[in-house]
Amino acid sequence: MAGRFNEKSMVVTGAASGIGKTIAKMAAEQGAHVFIADINEEGGKAVADEIRAAGGKADFERLDLTNRPSIDAFAAAILAKVGALDILVNSAGWDLVEPFLKSKPETWDLIVAINYLGPVHLCHHFVPGMMEKGGGKVVNISSDAGRIGSPGEAVYSGAKGGIISFTKTLAREVARGKVNVNCIAPGPTNTPLYHVQSDKLKEGLKSVIPFRRVAEPEEIANAVLFFASGESDYITGQTLSVSGGMSMVN
Repeated sequence: MAGRFNEKSMVVTGAASGIGKTIAKMAAEQGAHVFIADINEEGGKAVADEIRAAGGKADFERLDLTNRPSIDAFAAAILAKVGALDILVNSAGWDLVEPFLKSKPETWDLIVAINYLGPVHLCHHFVPGMMEKGGGKVVNISSDAGRIGSPGEAVYSGAKGGIISFTKTLAREVARGKVNVNCIAPGPTNTPLYHVQSDKLKEGLKSVIPFRRVAEPEEIANAVLFFASGESDYITGQTLSVSGGMSMVN
C-alpha cells in the first residue's frame, strides 16, 4: 500500500478528528499531500503537524461548511496551490440526535449545510479541474442512516440519503472526464461523537450489528482509500456500507 498516493493531492474535510483524521493520516502515510480541512483550527493544525513530524506532507486550511464565503475561499486557496485537485474526500459530518418533532429549523439548517450542501459546493469547485486534466476521485461519506433510517436522526438521515443520490447522479455526469465518484456509508464508529452517547444507546447500537461491535476509524478509512486509489478505476456511482452487516441492502 505504501506509495499508492505518491504525487497526489487530497482534500479531507472534517480531518481534525475522528474518521477524517484517520483518513488523512493513512493517506499521508501512503504518499498523498493531504490538505486538512476543518473549522477546528487547533485540532486541524495539530493533525497537519503530526503528519509532517512522521515524514508526510500536510497543510491545514480552515473550512466552515456552513458559510459559503469560507467554502469559496478554501477552494481558491487549494486550487492556487495544486492547480487541479486529485482527490476530494467529503468526510465532515455533524448531527444532533433528538426526536424530529422536538427538533428546530435552525438545527436542520446546520445539518443540511454540513452533511449535504457543503459537499455539493466543494464538488462544484473541484470537479471541473479534475475533468479538465482527465481524471480524479471523489469519495463522499454518507451513513447507513441514509440507507435504512435512524431514530432521532430524521433530517441527518435525509441529508445522508441525499448524498447517496447526489453521488450517483454526479458519477453519471462526470464519467466522461474519467472522474470517479463513490460513497462510503459507515455504521456506528468508535469516534469522539460515539463516546458522548449514553451507555444505553451504545449498547443498543451494538445489539443490531451482526459483529456485535462498532467500527474502528481505520476500517472506514480503508474503504475510503480504496475508492480514492487507482484500484477502483472501474467503479463509480457506488455506495459501500461499512457497518459490520448492520444494513444488508442492495
